[in-house]
Amino acid sequence: MLRITPNIALEDWEMVEQFTHAGGPGGQNVNKVSTAVELRFEAERSPNLPGPVKNRLRRLAGRRWTKDGAVVIQVSETRSQARNREIARDRLAELVRQATEKPKRRIRTKPTRASQRRRIEAKKQRGQVKAMRGAVDPE
Repeated sequence: MLRITPNIALEDWEMVEQFTHAGGPGGQNVNKVSTAVELRFEAERSPNLPGPVKNRLRRLAGRRWTKDGAVVIQVSETRSQARNREIARDRLAELVRQATEKPKRRIRTKPTRASQRRRIEAKKQRGQVKAMRGAVDPE
């Protein structure tokens, strides 16, 4: 079980881990041991995530979200399989934690009349500068 918040915890059956050969440095160890981990979390089928959290998670996951509603996280940073597994679980927990935070609603405001006037004045001044760049009249 992976505890995210006091009221959200992900069960072990919702996560599937696959280990593969990792590239990069490591010498003979890379050829012998499957240290890279691919963590797959079935977010769409998860009974522990509320609907709005799933929607935010889909947006946050981006390319890591699959068509069948799973989040796939791949880690091959270290030579240790246990450490890569730990990093993958931490990343998943952080992603779900971000999805639990409800974004603040934007309150539309009007620009003040003075700020509108300043903006128009700045545009007029810039237009005058550009108008002076034209061809010089011979007279």
